[in-house]
Amino acid sequence: MSETTLRRAGDVVGARPAAVVTPALVATVVLVTAVAPMATDLYVPAFPRVADDLGATATQVQLTLTTFFAGMALGQLAGGPVSDRYGRRGPLLAGLAVMAFASAVCALTPSIAVMLLARSVQGFAGGWAMVVARAVVVDLAHGTRLVRVLNVVAAVGGLAPVVAPLLGGALLQVSGWRAGFWVVAGFGVAIALAAGRTVPARAAGRAGRGGTAPTVRQVLRSREYVGYLLVAGAAMGALFAYVATSAFVLQTMNGLSPMAYSIDFALNAGGMALASFAAARLAGRVATRTVVLTGLLAALAAGLVMLAGALWLGTPLLVALGCFFVLMCAVGLVVPNAGALASAAVPDHPGSGSAVLGFTMWVAAGGTAPLAGLGGQHTAVPMALLMTLGAVSALTALLALTPSTRPSNR
Repeated sequence: MSETTLRRAGDVVGARPAAVVTPALVATVVLVTAVAPMATDLYVPAFPRVADDLGATATQVQLTLTTFFAGMALGQLAGGPVSDRYGRRGPLLAGLAVMAFASAVCALTPSIAVMLLARSVQGFAGGWAMVVARAVVVDLAHGTRLVRVLNVVAAVGGLAPVVAPLLGGALLQVSGWRAGFWVVAGFGVAIALAAGRTVPARAAGRAGRGGTAPTVRQVLRSREYVGYLLVAGAAMGALFAYVATSAFVLQTMNGLSPMAYSIDFALNAGGMALASFAAARLAGRVATRTVVLTGLLAALAAGLVMLAGALWLGTPLLVALGCFFVLMCAVGLVVPNAGALASAAVPDHPGSGSAVLGFTMWVAAGGTAPLAGLGGQHTAVPMALLMTLGAVSALTALLALTPSTRPSNR
């Protein structure tokens, strides 16, 4: 499916039942996408207390992040095809209910072993809910509107990683670390109630009885889909190279205080949100592929400058701050738009398309994060290399696997 098809899709769906993406539905989807940062960042400030309370090592507590993200990746891969076959609302509500239950188990856990198991279930259910919620949007929005809605979801959802740690720190001032998981459990129940009211009862899948594996194979047969899938995955890899290492680069190497680092992290997240909002405004005026290309060129520039600074200049503070900001803004242009174009390439299997997309991005994020720290706390070279390689890989996929945009297609 070309950019022309994406742009004209809204005119082709006359045979489908009329459906509206309401502000309430968009708000529900935004809240579902906030599950991951809420379930993670709320308790990250309490890691030392968790270790003391459960008699666990620091490594064991950090593994609760690993099990959560592994579960999230698998949950997305499973939830999308199931919702293609059985519909959206039932699987979405089921995922949110299981996520809330697993969060309560985390709050009551007597040991780190139970915590690890509950976190994996929490991640699986959260990832399941996220991919189904995104598929609802792909069902109901088409063409330019799909691009605009997904950018708005990304922009607003991008603020959650800023709010969640602050809320977690505030909770620690008045309560123990378990309170954060009760908040997440309540959050899941509230979202489920909202989804029951906002997700249309007729929101149903389109994959018939083909099953999970066949529908995944079908979406992977689309050259264009695979191209945008690789673009989004590589961009996420570059992003998480920054996420995993920026604290060491800015604090250990350049002497920023934790508060100053938190402020800079928030500013960068704000830049990513603003870029996604800008992309939403550009939808229908500028070809979506052009927006993706612009973001990738900016990410490549940030990676190259960061690499030069790390190799020859000792990673100056201003270079790091500037490159990180540009990278985050670039990701705000690339990921939601590449995701929209990927979804448009497989219109008959939106759940499966979203599932493979989400799985790939989280695997790329999880795989890149440890690689970025291979050089230790006093070098930014591995991180800068990963930023650059991510941008180069995404550009290669975009240019080699996706159709070019002509002015008549804008």
